[in-house]
Amino acid sequence: MLAVSRSAFAEMIAQAYDCYPEEACGLLVGRPGGAQVVRFVPCVNTTHSGKVYTIEPKAMLRAEREAEADGLEVIGVMHSHTHTEPYPSQTDVNQAPDPTWHYVIVSLKREAPEARSYLLADGTITEEPIAVG
Repeated sequence: MLAVSRSAFAEMIAQAYDCYPEEACGLLVGRPGGAQVVRFVPCVNTTHSGKVYTIEPKAMLRAEREAEADGLEVIGVMHSHTHTEPYPSQTDVNQAPDPTWHYVIVSLKREAPEARSYLLADGTITEEPIAVG
């Protein structure tokens, strides 16, 4: 189960809306090796696309350094799907950089946003529940 603070969850949803019609993206920061998101770091989608996302390497490095300074680490990534279900596309699976990360997808397909989290390792997609609190 992925535990997400209320503030981090609200920031993820806000980022998805703020970036629409492009896919939003950002990094999940938490305790090393854990499944608790302490903070969300919004990032710019450098592809400026409604179908794919790319996080700028400098933003990634900055987030990693800031997390490390607080005794935390990047434990995953969030991105949005503007018109499709909150389920990983083949591109999402192929581009997953770390098999230990949590991959949150926020879908804006319906009136209310939907968020789901996945573990993506060796081409396998495993959904995990999200607990917000």
